[in-house]
Formats: sequence, structure tokens, C-alpha cells
Amino acid sequence: MERYILAHDIGTSSDKAVLVRFDGSIRATASAPYPTYYPHPAWVEQDPADYWKAVCETSRRVLSDNDVSPESIAGVVFSTQAQGVIPVSEDGTVLYPNITWVDGRAEKQAQGIMKKVGGRRVFTLLAGTPIMGKDCIAKIIWLKEERPDVYNSAFRILDVNGYLKFRCTGKMVTELSGASGYGFDLKKKTWMSVLPLAGIDMKKLPPLVRSTDNIGGLTAGAAHETGLLEGTPVFGGCDDVQAAAVGAGQQEDGDVHVYLGTSAWVAAATKTGDAFRHGAAAIQSADPGMNLIAGITESAGANIEWIRDQFFRHEKEQYGNGVFNYMDKVIATVPPGSDGLICTPWMLGERCPVSSTTTRATLFNISMVHTREHLMRAVYEGIAYNIRWILQNYCKDYGIACADVRVIGGGALDQGWMQILSDVTGRKISVVENPRNAGAVGAAVVALIGLGELPDFPAAKKFVRVSATFSPNLENKAIYDTLFGQYQKLYRSLADLYTEANGNRFTEEVNE
Repeated sequence: MERYILAHDIGTSSDKAVLVRFDGSIRATASAPYPTYYPHPAWVEQDPADYWKAVCETSRRVLSDNDVSPESIAGVVFSTQAQGVIPVSEDGTVLYPNITWVDGRAEKQAQGIMKKVGGRRVFTLLAGTPIMGKDCIAKIIWLKEERPDVYNSAFRILDVNGYLKFRCTGKMVTELSGASGYGFDLKKKTWMSVLPLAGIDMKKLPPLVRSTDNIGGLTAGAAHETGLLEGTPVFGGCDDVQAAAVGAGQQEDGDVHVYLGTSAWVAAATKTGDAFRHGAAAIQSADPGMNLIAGITESAGANIEWIRDQFFRHEKEQYGNGVFNYMDKVIATVPPGSDGLICTPWMLGERCPVSSTTTRATLFNISMVHTREHLMRAVYEGIAYNIRWILQNYCKDYGIACADVRVIGGGALDQGWMQILSDVTGRKISVVENPRNAGAVGAAVVALIGLGELPDFPAAKKFVRVSATFSPNLENKAIYDTLFGQYQKLYRSLADLYTEANGNRFTEEVNE
């Protein structure tokens, strides 16, 4: 009987269940969406029950649709969106919706925490970086100040991975890479000492586990709901960035990968890098012996969907799933640089290469020559400018060459976008096979190491194959060098104005 790892990739908008063979190949997938709620400006919430509902649905479906027996599942593992804040009671009752990683409600608390500790400079010395309203520390203090009923009743505060492991096993733990989203000492491998100074009750943070640890078996109730066998091992898993690094085969010192999905990130593996620079965070890798430098771009594929939905509705209806192939043809008709049009991608604020809860997207330099097709290409190019800025910082701040960049995620299947990314960044772009499933494959590797089927993380390299490469068109270099410089100046020129326009709107107190 062939055996599989059942890996769940819990993204920003959906869960994908992936059956991964022990050689890293994929047998089957099933997915289920869940909603996101925006109750107030800068608030972005999800219901944790929706995650579990999706996990149960996709687990049952991926088995039944492919005639796979529950006995063949050797382990369950999760790769999840990071930095969730889910307060639960001692019996696991969810006390408040997940305050998601893109939520920016806690800017006032972020400033208050740094002031309490001794100011921005002192806090940065202790924590390695200043914090903003999107950070978990600030959101927990937001609960403490704005919803003391929830905070005081909370037995634990879980991230998304921790919540799902609890639903599976009844145990409340936090995996090391997930802890990095809160505040994690990379040298001591424990919670950062600044957390209690910020006012957080450390008893509310769960015990720490490694990605490869066997947390426990599925409970009878979880087995019934998922259609799996009671006692099936559940592993520590990791956050999505860390899983993707493994699934991209980019786990060794200096390796770089880019994820392009609803959001985007640039991550570089490092043995020694532990500093925070220009919005990039040094976080724990899935491999306990490695770190990652991770720079998150809040909105990427979501911007592509926005331009499609707002300006190409008829084509969306006409072409259905083929609309992105149509969009590729459209952007090819627009000259590189979109005739001087720049669209910044900061629809939801930004983390990297600039950290801001108030910044929003801007369309710059529009004129009578520009069409909706120009706007489409400018959106693609704007995301590429952001990634170029991050890569440039990695070279300067960490000495990482960033010469050959691997790309994963659904955006990697868009050949037009990949060529734009190569042209804008001036770097070779390599796309891996099954780029949409790289995170799930990485999570499966974690479980296979936990089972003893793989010796270590470098062994995952053999699972990864490159399916396409893109090299920069040097004829476009001068155009993109000029526009990239203007792109950077746009942020610097408008940063104060964004704060003036949105500061009060995004930090106002709202009583429920």
C-alpha cells in the first residue's frame, strides 16, 4: 500500500489539501475557500472555525475523490498563514476572530509599547526592530486594552497552525517558526525577553515545539470529522514562508526564493543572519539550524485580481479561467515601463521594503495616452519594483547575491509576469515544477523528517525541479532603472501625506 503525507496549505483565502508521496511527488489535491471580514478600516479578520471546516472538507474529499484509504495516511501537517492572533479558553473555545497578519488596527498600541519600554531606539535594541500596528505584540496589547474581557478570559493565544494542531490533537503548542511572528529569540530558541516588558502575560503563550516534532495523534473526534484514522500522527509544521523555502529547494545558506500569490514575499536562507533591516524580518526557518530573512509584500496577486475585476469584467466572463492568458497577451502589447505610468502596490499598507500601516496604492503620471491596458501592465510592474527593492536591500544589508531567484506560487505560472519580473530586477528567474504546491511539499518534507523517512532538510533538494527560466532583456534595463528610481522617490515623497490622510482613520478606536 502506497503511503502519503496529508499536507494542508492554509493560505490567506483558502485551504489546499495535498497528498504527497514519500518521494515528494503529488498524488492529488483538493481545496476549499473561506471568507475574510473587514469590519472597520485596517481591520482584517477570519473565523478560525472556517479553517477547521475547510480542513475537514478537503481531507475527506482528497481521499474519497481519489480512492485513497485513510490507512495510507502516515502523517498530517500544516503550512499556514503567519501571525494570526486567536485567543482561546482552556477548553479551546475561540473567544475572538483571528486578527490576521494583514490587520493593522494596533498602531496606537505599537507606539505605546515602544514608549513604555523606553522609546523606539531602546525597543529596537531589545527586539531587533521597531514594531508597527500589524505586529502580533501590538495586537495582543490591543486585546488587553480594548477587549479586556477577551484577554482576561484567554487561556492561550494561538496562531493559525497552533489552532489547527489543537483541533487535531487537543494540545496547545506553538511551533518555532510561528513563534517568530510574535517575538522569538533566534539564539536562545525561546520567546523574546521583550514580550513581558511590553505587558504580555507569558502564561498565555503556549509551549514551543519544532517543525518536525510529533505533537500527537488525531483524537477520535478529529478523526471522525476529517475522515482519517484516530491516532494518525500530527507534526509541528510551520508557517507558509518557511514551508515554501523547503518546497522551493532553497534551504541552504544564500538561497533565495520569491512567492507570488495573493500576497508575496522574498525569503533568503542564512546560517548567521539574525538582524532586522528595512522591513525584512530575521525569522526561524523550518530547519532549527537555519534562519530566514523574510520580506513580506502585503498585496500582489490580489492587485492583479483587482485590476481584472474592476477593469476587465467582460473579459473575465468571456474567458473564465483563461482570463490570465488573455491578460498576458494584453501586457505584451504595452511597451516596457507602461509609457511612464507607475502603480505602487500598497493596497493594504506594506511591510517590506517599507513598513507602514497608512500607505496605500498610488497611480502616478497618468496622461491621455494611457489606456486600461497600460494600467494593467503598470500593476504587474509595480509589484516587480517592490520585489526589486527588497532584493536590493538583501544584497546591501546581508551580502546575499540574489543572482538566481526561484519563484513559486500561482503567479509563477504567469509567463508574462515572470518576464517582467526578470526585466525589472535584472536577475535570472527560475520557476519550479508545481509552483502552487511548493508550500505543501515543503510541509510534507517536515513530516517525512519527523517520521524518519528523510535524514535532514537538505535532502529535500532532490524533490525540486526547475520547469522554466527567464533571463532579463537588457534592452529594457535603462527604462526600468529610471522608473525604479522614481518608484522609490514616490514613497519617500508621499509617506508623510499617507500618514496625514490615513493615520486617524486607521487608528481610531471603535467600540463594538
